[in-house]
Amino acid sequence: MPRKRQSYHHGDLSRALVREAVHTIQKDGVEALTLRSVGQKLGVSRTALYRHFADKSALLAAVASEGFRTLRTRLEDAWKTHKGGRKGFEAMGAAYVHFAVEHPSHYRVMFGGFVKDETPDTELAVEGAAAFQTLVDAIVALQKQGSVRGGDPLELAQYIWATVHGIAMLAIDGLLRQPVDEAIRFANERMRTGLST
Repeated sequence: MPRKRQSYHHGDLSRALVREAVHTIQKDGVEALTLRSVGQKLGVSRTALYRHFADKSALLAAVASEGFRTLRTRLEDAWKTHKGGRKGFEAMGAAYVHFAVEHPSHYRVMFGGFVKDETPDTELAVEGAAAFQTLVDAIVALQKQGSVRGGDPLELAQYIWATVHGIAMLAIDGLLRQPVDEAIRFANERMRTGLST
């Protein structure tokens, strides 16, 4: 039975479209997503759709932006909860992988190259950079404490990101040969050895 046409308060339709897009991606994959089908599921007109998103790429950019915003918050919370330091840093790695496992649709859009390069999205660029900067800031703080070796924090951040991203992708694709938390623990141990002063 089709959904009834819904009315939205100002600003709500955009969020509803993003939520419906995430649901579609989770169920059928990114390729199955169309702006029109998302609008039909919500019972809104094409005119209303295009007021918020010019095309599929713009909708996917909004999904990715939301993902990066949520990821950044998770990383910051992990760092603050453990009051920084090594424990906070390792908690950030766990938070990153758990975010990917809990939000695979967002994660695939964030890193799957689905947003076209010719339509750059300012919000997406800002949110992506802010999430990465959270990692860089943590590395700088640990370097100042003397618990992480010196060197270019951006270079170290790229290495750490590559590691946790690899674990995250294997986890959401069901290719890890061990439980997620065990893989995170092992990676943290190896990074602790490799990054120590």
